[in-house]
Amino acid sequence: MNKYFIIILILITVSAGGCRRNDNPGLSGTDTIDNNLYGAGPYYAFGFSFSSAEKVSTLDDPGPDITLVAFDVNGIITKIQTDNYKSSFYKYGEYPDASTAKQAFGNLTSATVSQWAEEADAIGANQIWIFRTSNEKYAKFRIIDIFSELRTGWAYAECTFEWVYQPDGSLTFPPK
Repeated sequence: MNKYFIIILILITVSAGGCRRNDNPGLSGTDTIDNNLYGAGPYYAFGFSFSSAEKVSTLDDPGPDITLVAFDVNGIITKIQTDNYKSSFYKYGEYPDASTAKQAFGNLTSATVSQWAEEADAIGANQIWIFRTSNEKYAKFRIIDIFSELRTGWAYAECTFEWVYQPDGSLTFPPK
């Protein structure tokens, strides 16, 4: 009887240990976000939080750093926006192919930004952006792929991006 109790206790302890929240999120990765809306009111979407390194609902507090939007204006235009009430995007560069963009992203170890934009407008593959969070932390991200299509009257889009977060408040990034 005691042997079974001990085995069950060990199994419960091990399985509970695997359910912990990520208190030390990563500082880089590759993720995909889209512009799907969920719920029946209030509606919500999932964006991305650089500080927690995960997708976050727009209903969460704090909400996501970035969300994806798409419009059908003579073709689908895709943008990345933020709700932090400040101009937060800087287009560092646009490159002719994936390998050149990846190399430039890896070589981007520091930046100087002269003027921030309100949104990442008309995004496309092989672009590199720098993002300023609401609490003056920074991330760089490289757009790997954009997919968009019309779905029964609305513009659907998804964006896959590689990112590096700099939590110390500087525009200095580790080499990648």
